[in-house]
Amino acid sequence: MRLLPSFVALALGLLVSAEPLLSPYRVHERRGHIPAGWSYDRKHDSAAAIPLRFALKQSNIDAIGDYLMEVSQPESVGYGKHWSAGEVFRKFSPSVESIGAVLAWLEENGFDSSRAKLTRNRGWIEVQATVEEAERLLQTEYHVYGHETGQEHVACDSYHLPEHVQSHVDFVTPTVHFDAKISKRSGSGSPDGTARSVGQPGHGVSPKTTGEIQTLLNQLESCDQQITPICLRALYGLVYEPLAASKNSYGIVEYTPQAYLQSDLDMFHSNFSQGLVGVAPEMVSIDGGYAQTQYTGFDYNGESDLDLEYAMNLVTAAQPITLYQAGDMVEGASFNNFLDAIDGTYCTFEGGDDPTQDAIYPDPYGGGYEGPEDCGTAKPTNVISTSYSYNEADLTPFYTARQCAEYAKLGLMGVTVLYSSGDYGVAGNGGYCLTPNGTYSLNGTIFNPSFPGTCPYITSVGATQVNPGSTVYDPEGACEQVIYSGGGFSNYFAMPDYQKTAVEYYLTNYYPQYPADIWNFLRNASDLDLLLQSRGFPDIAANGANYVVAIDGAFYLVYGTSCSSPVSGAILTMVNDARLAVGKSPIGFINPTIYSSNFAGVFNDITMGGNQGCGTAGYTAVPGWDPVTGLGTPNFPKLIAKWLLLP
Repeated sequence: MRLLPSFVALALGLLVSAEPLLSPYRVHERRGHIPAGWSYDRKHDSAAAIPLRFALKQSNIDAIGDYLMEVSQPESVGYGKHWSAGEVFRKFSPSVESIGAVLAWLEENGFDSSRAKLTRNRGWIEVQATVEEAERLLQTEYHVYGHETGQEHVACDSYHLPEHVQSHVDFVTPTVHFDAKISKRSGSGSPDGTARSVGQPGHGVSPKTTGEIQTLLNQLESCDQQITPICLRALYGLVYEPLAASKNSYGIVEYTPQAYLQSDLDMFHSNFSQGLVGVAPEMVSIDGGYAQTQYTGFDYNGESDLDLEYAMNLVTAAQPITLYQAGDMVEGASFNNFLDAIDGTYCTFEGGDDPTQDAIYPDPYGGGYEGPEDCGTAKPTNVISTSYSYNEADLTPFYTARQCAEYAKLGLMGVTVLYSSGDYGVAGNGGYCLTPNGTYSLNGTIFNPSFPGTCPYITSVGATQVNPGSTVYDPEGACEQVIYSGGGFSNYFAMPDYQKTAVEYYLTNYYPQYPADIWNFLRNASDLDLLLQSRGFPDIAANGANYVVAIDGAFYLVYGTSCSSPVSGAILTMVNDARLAVGKSPIGFINPTIYSSNFAGVFNDITMGGNQGCGTAGYTAVPGWDPVTGLGTPNFPKLIAKWLLLP
């Protein structure tokens, strides 16, 4: 299984080849249009400084999926034999040949070792140049573009590399990419620069509420009205006391200014888990992250309170929870800042941080975290749940591909990575859909999948509900209260092999009743067979409606895949506990296992409901896998029995 190099090439117009040292220049990347909100302002000053960064090709990266399958496929002799971080780094570091080829070409063009530097982990070559020198080097012309907020961005329409260099370089920045951050200082609510503002209220996937609860109903017969921990334990058979907590770990990721209040945790636990009153998660601060109390209320405390209250309860007081709190109040953070902290190799992998997307530390503007950027400073837990996501279309194919590969690296190290699938059905965050020219519109008709949900190396979690008038002993349906479970097919990533049998069954028996370019945007595909080979999501689901959550001193009813991801993570953490207690490895990347025939029937199949959006009914939950609830909801007794049989 691989990432989608052919689709990336089609999307970005890359021409990759290798020729002798003296070779002609070829177009490496070209941009088709200026994104919404931006306009041409002026030709860039030829004497201005421009920091060029060349992202070096990684060794063996096209085979990363194959390596991951070796340790993740239950039939593999290497199942569970996870890699160390050092083994991961050595396998995927750029080759000496690639480094030498690019440095030699730069030196031939006047950039000696004093001006062209290889970054610490060999992922980038950085060049200090003037605009005039960069234009000559890349055979391009740089312009300054203005955003409607007043932000400026430097870019070119296309750029060129010699043929013998192209095969060693993924991309160069700054060039054609309009991924500039719109600083929070501008007060903009623009969708541009989405990558580093994930924690901001109203941005991306966040829990929804219908308001405060006046009366708590902590009874099994009331689970269609209010979900409490007792409901979830009954729904999924989670009756388990940890045996190997000292060997196990579960991590929840939050992005400042989202933060929990200890008083909220105590309020929740005093009602549902007395043994956790006064207990706090073990916080790992990333790039100045902290549990801020300057801003409170549902928009600031809802996500973190929800995640921690249910994660801590379901794994019990015996199992500590790790809270990865990323970013300060000034710069914020992106997924890449978090990834930097748990794996130092990512700081320069495929270029590592993109300064136009990811927060840069120390804060270059002042007023924020002034320490060094955290890089390889936090140990990854066995399971990591994140209740945030982007629209896949927010980010470039290269950006998503390199981040997806990092999740594969975590899988190689035995980490289970969960992401919520989104709350707007087949639409993107905020209900936005795509138009034929790739822009966003509330009136768009093209489905808008989420990321990282579409990455084939994470487990995407959708949402279900206890249907009105039903009990925990009745089958659940897809969530259709307040939110709709995010799901669909990727526009960037190929369908992984582990998923093909399940998804092809769905496509054969329940083919979507929409034109292919509505539910799958890969319109460059040359034939229908290729169009059908997109990654489908979500992989699994869990309840996401009517959660009772203590927030800012009151109980609220909360909805979203923000609920289902941490609950799924807690259940999988208990599976890990059982395996660790008998001397086995953690479950790691679970998708090849849960899609295997050996695990057929261990999830509760969801066959009611849908995920409307983009002016359509979306998809429908049907027998087997579907792009609404995936394989279904977890059945803990069956899951633990199956995983204990694996080596």
